[in-house]
Amino acid sequence: MGGSSTIRRRHLLAGAGAFGACQVLAPTIAQSQTTRSKTLRLMRWKNFVPAYEVWFNDVFVKTWGAKNDTHVIVTNVGLGEIGHRAAAEIAAGEGHDLVLFLSPKPSFEDHTINHREIHEECELRFGKAHAFVGRSNVNPRTGVHHGFIESFAPTLLTYRRDVWDAVGTSPSTWEDIRKAGRAAKLLHNSPVGISFAPEHNAEHSLRALMAAFGASVQTEDGHLALASQNTLEALNFAKALFEETMSPDVLNWTSPSNNLAILSGDVSLTIDTMSIIRAAEAKGLPIEPDLALASLPAGPFGRGGPAYATNTYVIWKFARNITGAQKFLLDYMAAFSEGLIHSGFQNMPSYPGTVPDMAHLIGASKDRPGRYNILLNLADGLTNLGHPGHSNAATDDVLNQRIISAMFARVASGSATPKEAMDLAQAEITPIFQKWRDAGKI
Repeated sequence: MGGSSTIRRRHLLAGAGAFGACQVLAPTIAQSQTTRSKTLRLMRWKNFVPAYEVWFNDVFVKTWGAKNDTHVIVTNVGLGEIGHRAAAEIAAGEGHDLVLFLSPKPSFEDHTINHREIHEECELRFGKAHAFVGRSNVNPRTGVHHGFIESFAPTLLTYRRDVWDAVGTSPSTWEDIRKAGRAAKLLHNSPVGISFAPEHNAEHSLRALMAAFGASVQTEDGHLALASQNTLEALNFAKALFEETMSPDVLNWTSPSNNLAILSGDVSLTIDTMSIIRAAEAKGLPIEPDLALASLPAGPFGRGGPAYATNTYVIWKFARNITGAQKFLLDYMAAFSEGLIHSGFQNMPSYPGTVPDMAHLIGASKDRPGRYNILLNLADGLTNLGHPGHSNAATDDVLNQRIISAMFARVASGSATPKEAMDLAQAEITPIFQKWRDAGKI
């Protein structure tokens, strides 16, 4: 990127600080005097927390626009629409300046600016990002930062404490969930609810199970790793978990199904973000006092899994206001504490230094004392999509094609043995990796 779109390291954002914190930080990025447009167009998926959407659209955006003499147009679309809308903009070579995705989009690298200097500026101001953020947004082969991750949604177990107390344990390990989940289903008519359907929840939840058994799609250096004994062990365990603790309905779930199932009392445990408990609190549901949070369960290889969302902005190469988009992101990061609060801790900081008083904010929450303390160290166990390697165009394609959830569903439904399902998934993934390797992206 060049000309008026270049980030100028020693001059950019000379007046940044639209929201206070920027005013006391050394400005190293300055707004170009030749910005092509004083309109900034932004498309984002609708946040799961309505209060955040109101704050972002009606407070932050309007205040920022007024202070920067810019008319900001925000288009909110459903989560399922964002990918199709973005692809249409790429095909047309025009559209919004900024687009927010639920996960990194390395497959769009050729159509985005290099966001490297935005990351460098944030690190200069706020310190390092979480490790999984760095492995999510840069292509180690090309050196291109193909997006900017402004926040992440924590991946958590949400479970009914009343049911789990009744069966005499807590869901600390996957084996705990299998054994106690069987009792919860048989004795309390409250099965485990983990999606095995071709949708976003399943893709993240089942990758957490894989990680606990040492299985992954790729190696650290970007080579295929799915066909392994570790994957077979994860699939065998998943089959037992499904048959002993779940209802067949999980094979047909959609994105909101796990939320609805636990809020209605139909299941005793699921994997999600903060959205379930926040919905129960907001609606005053009878089940709310019994809901509890826990970190992802441990397995033979520890505990962990991908962040439920790594909220990623991209700036298109064809954007009309690249400089304004860069400044918008940096000013937003300076105001991140406000966004964190209005999201109900759903949008956690990619750069911890943007919220230096995190412990105080969580401790001062008016909700049930101690309920959210788990968030303080949760990021340490989260990984990127594509772990132990970097997120890349191939892992993005594998995610979008729902290959992992389909592999588990075949085993759970009995339509394939674990070995057959693994080999089929490997056969589907192999040409994807070869395509992107041939393209020079991995």
